[in-house]
Amino acid sequence: MRAFTSPGRTPRRCITALALAASVSLIAACGTGGSGSTSSDGTQTVNVALTGLGEEGKATNAAIKAFEKANPKIKVKVQVLSTDATQYQQQIQQRLVAGSGAPDVFKLDGIYGAAFAKSGWLLDLSKVKADTSKFLPSSLTAGQYEGKTYAVPWFANTEGLFYRTDLVKTPPTTPDELVTAAQEAMKKDSKLKYGLAFEGAKYEGVITAFMALAGGFGGKLDPENLDTPQNQQALQFMDDLIRKYKIAPSAVTGWKEGEVQQAFSSGQAAFAINWPFVFSTTKGTPTEGKVGFVPFAGKGGTLGTEMLAINSKSTHTAAAWKLIQYLTSKDVQIDRALKAGNPPSVSAAYSPELFKEAPYYREVEKVAKVAVQRPVSPNYPKVSVELQTMLSSVVSNLTAPDKALSDAAPKVRDAARG
Repeated sequence: MRAFTSPGRTPRRCITALALAASVSLIAACGTGGSGSTSSDGTQTVNVALTGLGEEGKATNAAIKAFEKANPKIKVKVQVLSTDATQYQQQIQQRLVAGSGAPDVFKLDGIYGAAFAKSGWLLDLSKVKADTSKFLPSSLTAGQYEGKTYAVPWFANTEGLFYRTDLVKTPPTTPDELVTAAQEAMKKDSKLKYGLAFEGAKYEGVITAFMALAGGFGGKLDPENLDTPQNQQALQFMDDLIRKYKIAPSAVTGWKEGEVQQAFSSGQAAFAINWPFVFSTTKGTPTEGKVGFVPFAGKGGTLGTEMLAINSKSTHTAAAWKLIQYLTSKDVQIDRALKAGNPPSVSAAYSPELFKEAPYYREVEKVAKVAVQRPVSPNYPKVSVELQTMLSSVVSNLTAPDKALSDAAPKVRDAARG
């Protein structure tokens, strides 16, 4: 998953079994579904709620089929919910609020982990003696709340800086170097329309883009201390990209991941702040074989983690955890990375086997090591609203960066405190 919702995906109210192969049982998303069950011969049925379609759905289907073969006493029923991230979370929440034991396992965007844990909807994974040592340390924080782990990362997306290796021989290590490289590239290649493309629309993506920039200036997104010199520099730089340096178009005020990817993959932008899915979109385009990926200014990146959690009301917690263990095993993670383009959350998966088939994961791993999570807080959705408003006002040239940041700081702090 990218920041919130994948580009090019259309929300659907009900997705039928055509979305997944017939070998995996499916409950239509329009139904409420039942709790997991145990048959007379001891076979358990674990209900799983997901959103994956396309290659992601195929990869999940293959993994579950293999899991069932290896564990004949556990059957998995997949409930495919909305592909729109917000609608999906609402559908999950409705089931949990109702006290349903289904789904037993579900995918959870990292920004909701703390809120769901605080509400008592997620199983404390110490109850299944979960060993989390195999995961990338930075990816684990999204599933933790008050010192306990309630969800583990399924895959860990990393937002960083893409660049054209044919136009930029050495990736920039400072913001000033990026500006110079972008301007020179635009002079060198008449087909380039933009020096840098980034998400500027008023949605979660503008926050993750800002976080990557802030990291490059030594800043961070701390709701308790937002108005810092480093964050001021980053926000001013975001504004300058459009109005002072003129390497980013004013059109970014409406751009999400998809538009950014299009601008870069089609050869219209020398640089782009985006997620690793971009690598899979360059085949047959002017940028094929000419793509590099690094942290912004050598140290800025954002982690967008998709988690797997167990319903606290599940009656099949041991079987549910066994499924999660399988889905996050090294070989399954590598297979998913190659087939669906989801960066592994397991350290061991970043291996010669993966790099041989997809060398760009070496770059993804490097960005992942410096990337940071958005604030882990049950009140993050409220924080997000305030941040989106602030950033949008700057990108849209409605408010000066310094004023926007100083005005937003107390609002963000209050939102985080609830």
